[in-house]
Amino acid sequence: MKSIELCAGAGGQALGLEQAGFEHVALVENDGHCCNTLRENRPSWNVIEDDLGEFKKTAAQFSDIDLVAGGLPCPPFSKAGKQLGANDERNLFPDALEIIDAIRPKAVMIENVRGFLDAAFADYRRDLKTQLEGMGYKVDWHLLNASDYGVPQLRPRVVIVALEKRLWPFFKWPKPHDKPPKTVGDTLFKMMSASGWRGADAWRKRADDIAPTVVGGSKKHGGPDLGPTRAKAAWASLGVNGKTIAEEAPEPDYVGMPRLTVEMVAQIQGFPKRWKFSGRKTAAYRQVGNAFPPPVAFAVANAIKVAILASAEEEEMSDMSRVA
Repeated sequence: MKSIELCAGAGGQALGLEQAGFEHVALVENDGHCCNTLRENRPSWNVIEDDLGEFKKTAAQFSDIDLVAGGLPCPPFSKAGKQLGANDERNLFPDALEIIDAIRPKAVMIENVRGFLDAAFADYRRDLKTQLEGMGYKVDWHLLNASDYGVPQLRPRVVIVALEKRLWPFFKWPKPHDKPPKTVGDTLFKMMSASGWRGADAWRKRADDIAPTVVGGSKKHGGPDLGPTRAKAAWASLGVNGKTIAEEAPEPDYVGMPRLTVEMVAQIQGFPKRWKFSGRKTAAYRQVGNAFPPPVAFAVANAIKVAILASAEEEEMSDMSRVA
């Protein structure tokens, strides 16, 4: 199955789609560090370093696409911003809709923050649904918690799914996993003890819950840390100093609350350990902080794939019956 991803970032959603069996025809991203990350980890991917406003001018060249996916910028709907919605210059839904209209994929999958569901955006959601339905899609959205899909972090995110009407009867939102995710301590123990830190065992026992939502990925943010005061307090309850990001794991005689490295935060986001991030610490952390956890992307993309395949199988059986 073929996919195009908009605002691909550092590849969180792209990895989930890949694991679900989608082949990326193009990944569109305007951040140079993110594009380098995608190219370094997957040299075969067709990474288009451009913004959606330019990409939409040539989007019609792509045909026979099964899925258009994207993690559109969250500031227009985020409580951390001014929640300007349609009036925010960073709102890329209009460009995304033009691209979808030009390509007309079988399915659409868009991720955004939980603020998208606030009452203030009821009219905006209604208009979005109307436009997608006008293109022949059935539309729904769900609030999914990453922790329900094996990610050691709450991270609630809204996922919007639109499918061709013939496919919709076969789509079901993915069910949460039966087992809870690992704790922060269990997830990061090996990385935290990599330099021989003697306090790693005691820290592991203290970090006995999943992480709060990773934040702090904004370009307007002052630097790499684990978010505002409330977020830092939540991390402190797990024995983590969230004021800054570390370069490496604690030394053997370290005393106090350890800081996380970019690689550790990537584990909390559900990235595979082999995934590398381009740029210095601040640029790398922003990529991680803005990511859509791959396991959640996989769960939704796999549900979409199942719907497409089930519809195709039913059509094939129907054709065979007519021939018989």
